[in-house]
Amino acid sequence: MSPSHTASARRASDERPVVFAGARIVDPARGLDAVGSVIVAEGRILAAGPEVMNQGSPEGWETVDATGKVIVPGLVDMRVFIGEPGHEHRETFASVSRAAAAGGVTTIVTMPDTDPVIDDPALVDFVLRRAAEQASVRVHPMAALTKGQEGKETTEFGLLKDAGAVAFGDARRSVPSALVMRRALTYARDFGALIVHHVEDPTLVGSGVATEGEFATRMGLPGIPREAEIIMLERDMRLVALTRGRYHASQISTSDSIEILRAAKRRGLDVTASVSINHLTLNEMDIGTYRSFLKFSPPLRCEDERQALIEGVADGTIDIVVSSHDPQDVEMKRHPFAEAADGAVGLETLLAASLRLVHDGRVSWKRMIEALSLRPAERLGLEAGRLAPCARADLALIDPDMPWLLDRGALKSRSKNTPFEDARFVGRVVRTLVGGRTIFTHA
Repeated sequence: MSPSHTASARRASDERPVVFAGARIVDPARGLDAVGSVIVAEGRILAAGPEVMNQGSPEGWETVDATGKVIVPGLVDMRVFIGEPGHEHRETFASVSRAAAAGGVTTIVTMPDTDPVIDDPALVDFVLRRAAEQASVRVHPMAALTKGQEGKETTEFGLLKDAGAVAFGDARRSVPSALVMRRALTYARDFGALIVHHVEDPTLVGSGVATEGEFATRMGLPGIPREAEIIMLERDMRLVALTRGRYHASQISTSDSIEILRAAKRRGLDVTASVSINHLTLNEMDIGTYRSFLKFSPPLRCEDERQALIEGVADGTIDIVVSSHDPQDVEMKRHPFAEAADGAVGLETLLAASLRLVHDGRVSWKRMIEALSLRPAERLGLEAGRLAPCARADLALIDPDMPWLLDRGALKSRSKNTPFEDARFVGRVVRTLVGGRTIFTHA
């Protein structure tokens, strides 16, 4: 049991049992989408479903009238950048926990591109211990795929996994060498480890900052061809077939990538992929007058590509949706678009932005929660993403009809670089529990 799990279990003992009555329960692991009750005690779910409706609760228990609300498993976000260690002014474990809790995210996977890079077992241990002291959500570190994230020599997967790393990737960086990637996939296979790769050929990306095409030309921005992603993903699929390794594409953004994934899955390869909520809900036109908070890697695509990504999530080809939470301070973002840092915060808006697709009828409740919770938990081998009896009581209570306007200043993240400034949402988390303990309540 990791230090962070120990801390969560200890805190759960201080919370009295609670019954959420009359809620719509969405639990993709059981194929459940029905009105019922959820009973939580001693950090675990005692029961969840229509069969426990109207059974009341013992004296001293808290009873919540959840009529009109939706209860889902706590979200599992497998792409979260954090500033600790090295850049605490951007984000700390304490601040990222507050942001996650407000968004219904109960488990986060932190990226290894800190200072120093998480490429040593002692640093994995540091992350777990620091998280146990400061975080209110569950924290699992991803370790670097290559030493120093330099793309030249693989890290010690076995030792890092034993220390608590749940996957291996170089965060924003790709591995240019096919030989190094082949070795990584082969080595990781022997430990049952998951390789997570940022699929962009750096030589094709060059100095580009926007998708190559009419929009970039009109805006005078250096372009990145879609092929930068497509070629790298195609290469990786060939290497997965050669090595039979476990592979996850950390963010895809093109329709061609979806077709590559479909073909790989038909061949029986052990491959999955994520898409960021930014690429599902925004397109290149949203950049408007060079809004640097919408500068991402990969860059935002055209509307046709966005629509293809939505379809890829709806039919399950794209397995997982992530926030790609990437806090950057003012000094890194208040630059001309081409010079600004990539990335945006997203933990607090991940669910609300996802609900846009649910309300529009493009993606069902079950499929969206599956992509946000169950599938990342399964892919990483985590005990999360479920509302079954005896499961950990990590859950989010949502008011699906609550309208709200995003106030950037009210964000709980230390950094405020959101692409959804002044955006209107419908649907908000009103309470979040981790191990049966309430860590967030919307006032």
